[in-house]
Amino acid sequence: MRLNCGDVCPKTGSYKVIDGQGKIVNTIYVGEGETMPPTQYSDCYYEFDN
Repeated sequence: MRLNCGDVCPKTGSYKVIDGQGKIVNTIYVGEGETMPPTQYSDCYYEFDN
């Protein structure tokens, strides 16, 4: 599932921060119900890290 900054986190856990080229640039931990934080670059998004 792809999430963007400002989206509500559906599940507590680690999320990969992925840039526009599909490279993992960071990993963050977010709790269920929290708002996904802003990313460093505008073309980044989040994916749940299994």
